[in-house]
Amino acid sequence: MPLEVEPAREDASERASVVVIGNFDGVHRGHQAVLEQASRIHPGRKLVAVTFWPHPMAVVRPEKAPRLLTSLEERASLLTDAGADHVEVVGFTPELASWEPERFIEEILRPLNAGTVVVGSNFRFGHRASGTVDDLRAAGLEVLDVDLIQTGHTTTSSTEIRRLVAAGDVAEAEQHLGRRFRFSGIVVRGHQRGRELGFPTANLPVPRDRAVPADGVYSGYMRRLDVDEPEVWPAAISVGKNPTFDDVADAVVEAHVIDRDDLDLYGVPVAVDFVDFLRGNVKFTGIDSLIDQIGLDVDHCRASLRALPEGERWLRRPLRPRPRE
Repeated sequence: MPLEVEPAREDASERASVVVIGNFDGVHRGHQAVLEQASRIHPGRKLVAVTFWPHPMAVVRPEKAPRLLTSLEERASLLTDAGADHVEVVGFTPELASWEPERFIEEILRPLNAGTVVVGSNFRFGHRASGTVDDLRAAGLEVLDVDLIQTGHTTTSSTEIRRLVAAGDVAEAEQHLGRRFRFSGIVVRGHQRGRELGFPTANLPVPRDRAVPADGVYSGYMRRLDVDEPEVWPAAISVGKNPTFDDVADAVVEAHVIDRDDLDLYGVPVAVDFVDFLRGNVKFTGIDSLIDQIGLDVDHCRASLRALPEGERWLRRPLRPRPRE
């Protein structure tokens, strides 16, 4: 008769997940540091990122709701890239905003089998942000609070990055994000002015809840999002309304792919990555002066992008003045 052996019981702590909590708008360097610490504390355990949608301020004080750096889909993708095994999106409602910290722990964290919680040192939760890391520890959870990241002399935060983006300082925003600021969307048909002027553009409408750089002209890159290995195109990018034509419609992001006029991107999802600010928007007195300035902008973009480490990969044409008629 074979000996029956009772299966070994798995220690509950071995099944427990490591949970990081936050809004994670932008998934900037500070957020990345939290995820990095979380992945190290118990290697091999499931790492769950808990985020909220919509932004809590949009529910609690809609008039103060910030313009978001990323869409929910982009946020989830960035969290996964930063090490999360699973992204748990919690719908933020007025009811959730009224929960005391204990209820948040029991109804959000317990179902995720949280054993360890990793948060930023400024983390608060529950009704009127009354919950702290001490409440998490009192509930029997292992807690690691990660110091905020300093970039230069400034603390990295979503709020600071939004301020920089709104001011057009995309180069400094890049330092806090750990990557270039990206605006993505589906290309729509515009007024066709760019094509008529000799500089066709991919037009992206700007949702009212999305952050976008200050009105002006920028250097950057564009790529398709519907292919696995997209070609990266150097681009001259315009943000805002067109003052020369007295446009009154909502602002748009327009990207002209340098040295290409053969692209058909209508209905295609694309991403525009901002590198540097060139100039503010100006109202020109005539079409000829506008065309001349756009030509200068494109030349400036071509030169500045070529100076970057990756410039030679994506700017293969010789650098030369744009012909004038």
